[in-house]
Amino acid sequence: MSFYIAIIDYGMGNLKSVSKLLDFLKISNTITSDPEYILNADGVILPGVGAFGDAMENLRDKGLVSIIDEIVREGKPLFGICLGLQLLFTKSYEMGEFLGLGYIPGEVIPFDKSKVGKIPQIGWNSVNLKKKDHYLINNIPNNSYFYFVHSFYCVPENEGAILGQTQYGEITFCSIARKENIVATQFHPEKSSTLGIQMYKNFVEFCKK
Repeated sequence: MSFYIAIIDYGMGNLKSVSKLLDFLKISNTITSDPEYILNADGVILPGVGAFGDAMENLRDKGLVSIIDEIVREGKPLFGICLGLQLLFTKSYEMGEFLGLGYIPGEVIPFDKSKVGKIPQIGWNSVNLKKKDHYLINNIPNNSYFYFVHSFYCVPENEGAILGQTQYGEITFCSIARKENIVATQFHPEKSSTLGIQMYKNFVEFCKK
C-alpha cells in the first residue's frame, strides 16, 4: 500500500481543514474510524474541537482507544491537535473530571480569568521553543506565531514533555508537547499560515522515514 496519513474520525474536530491542508501538500490522506486503515497508516493525526469528556466517550464508543494504544506501542508517529493534545494527558477538569488516554502524565485545567482576562484565548500567539533539535520544529523560528482557540491548557508532570511554551496573560502553558513517537500542539497548525504548513511538512517527512 502506498504512503498515506490517517486522520482519526471520532465525531469531533477540525477534520476537513486538516485533510485539505494535506491535500494541498499532495499527501494521500483519509478521514476514518476504520481500525485497520488507521493501523496501516504511515502516520496518524488526532485532531479535536469540543469538550474533553464527550471526546473520550466517542473514542471509547467507536473502539478507538485500543487502536490508539496500539499505534503508541508500535511507535507509529502520532500528531495531536488542540483537543487532540489534551486527550493525550492523564485527566481533564473540563465540566467535571475525566480520564484521558494517559500517554503524557499531567492534567488539563481551565484558564483562570483573573490571570488571563479573556476566555477562551482566540487568535495568534507566540511559541517559545524549549528544545531546538526536534523534527517537528525544523525550520520554525523561535517565538513564531500560531493560531489558538482554547479555554483549557495542559500541565505536564515532566518538563521534558514540553517542546514549546506560550504566555497568555500571567499564565505560561505547554503549547507543544512530545513523548517518544507522540507530538501534539495546542494551536491549530492548519490555521497558522506558512509556519503551520511547515509543521505539517515536518511531520509528513518524519513519517516517510
